[in-house]
Amino acid sequence: MVRIVRLLSVLTLAASLAACKPGGTGNSASSAPPAAPPAASPSASPSGGAYDPAGFAAQVRRHAAAAGIDAQLVMAILYNESYKPHDPKLERAWQKLDPEAAFGVANMHRAAFDETRRGRDFAGRDWTELPDDPDLAIEAAAWYLHDLAAQLPAHWPAKYTRDELLALGYNAGPGSMTAFARGAKPGPVAQNYLDKLRTNWDAAARALR
Repeated sequence: MVRIVRLLSVLTLAASLAACKPGGTGNSASSAPPAAPPAASPSASPSGGAYDPAGFAAQVRRHAAAAGIDAQLVMAILYNESYKPHDPKLERAWQKLDPEAAFGVANMHRAAFDETRRGRDFAGRDWTELPDDPDLAIEAAAWYLHDLAAQLPAHWPAKYTRDELLALGYNAGPGSMTAFARGAKPGPVAQNYLDKLRTNWDAAARALR
């Protein structure tokens, strides 16, 4: 009976996430031993319910500054990615049903994380640690955005800000980002992500005050 209840819970979560699955790093997103991951922030809602990314303001400021990325952009992306419960057990249960699922409060895919960690202070960390370690998830997201920024053209005709293009790249991948910068029209998923970013922009600013 316990197994049946757990299965039903996972299937319910699966249906819920499938209905609103817009986010995550796109279809890309030191050599010292990894440190033990810190305990998850209370903001991550251990019950699996909604949480307020504002609880990660300190981590966002620190990692955004280190990566040379606008902290407001990182925070807005956390708000965009808060559509699903960020509970480690639920994330891993969902990943068993959908191997392509993203992990952590920033919804990062394995390929994006593995590419981003190379040569960085968290090179010895693993993608599977993201659900338990919001600080690592935010650090990886900030540096992924840093790497996306390096791929932007010097000028672009499209009417997007730099941060908007980086958000589109975070969602849809670097190839799509550069296409959007050249003037390609985002599809409905990418456009929805951009619309959400604009909606969350002021909330992100308030969270960082």
